Amino acid sequence: MKCLILAVGYATRLYPLTENFPKPLLKVREKTILDWLLEDIAAAGTVDQYIVITNHRFYGHFQIWADGHSLPIKVLDDGTESNETRLGAVRDIQFAVDELSLRDDLLVIAGDNLLDFSLRPFIAYFREKQTTCIMRYWEESEAKLRKTGVAVVDENDRIVEMEEKPAEPKSHWCTPPFYLYRASDVGLVKKGIECGCGVDAPGSFIAWLSAQTPVHAFLMPGKRYDIGNLESYKLVQGTYRGIEN
Repeated sequence: MKCLILAVGYATRLYPLTENFPKPLLKVREKTILDWLLEDIAAAGTVDQYIVITNHRFYGHFQIWADGHSLPIKVLDDGTESNETRLGAVRDIQFAVDELSLRDDLLVIAGDNLLDFSLRPFIAYFREKQTTCIMRYWEESEAKLRKTGVAVVDENDRIVEMEEKPAEPKSHWCTPPFYLYRASDVGLVKKGIECGCGVDAPGSFIAWLSAQTPVHAFLMPGKRYDIGNLESYKLVQGTYRGIEN
C-alpha cells in the first residue's frame, strides 16, 4: 500500500503563518501536523511508500522535511504557484498516479487535518470490505454540511449517494478527506475526470466512483481537527492531546 498526502493548498486563511510556509508542517505541540498522521500510519505496518504532492512554492520546505525523515517519502511538485493556477485535488491525485505509475492500494489523506484516533481500524475495515472506503461522521449543522462532502449510506455502510458542498444536504453524514482506494480503482481517477467529476475537492472523485462500483463508509471513531484559520490553529494548540490507539 502507498500513502498519498495532499499538501497542495496555500492556506491563505492562516496568513501570515503560511504565506511562505506550508500548513502541514506547522507544529502542534512538539510535532508537525503531518508527522502526527504519518507516525500513526507507519505503526500499522502496511504502507511501504509515502508520497507528498505539493505546489512549487512549498516544494523546497517539504523536501527538506522529507530528507530528514526516517520514512520512505517522495515529494512531488505539481508546478503550480497560486490558488488561481492550482490543478485541484483530483487532478493532483492523477498527477501522482501518472508520475509514479501507482498501481497499489492507495491511502489518500489531506495533510492538514489532525485526528485523535488511529487510522489502523480504518485500514482493517478496508481489508474487510475489499472495496474503496471513506470515513464518515455525523454533523448536525446544515451550514457546515454545505461546505463539505455529504454521503447517504445504506444499512451495510455502502454509499448510495454522495455530493460535495451540496446546497441541500441529503443526510448528516460528513466525509472528511481520508480515503482508501483499492488498487483496481486507482486507475479510474483519469476516467472520472474525463467523465466530468469535480476536480477541486478530493471527495468529488469518490462521489463519481460510488455510482460505478461499491464504496463503503467507515464510521469515524473519534474527532477530526480541521485547522482552517488562525483561531482554529490556536485552539488546537491548547486542546489536542494526540492519537489514541
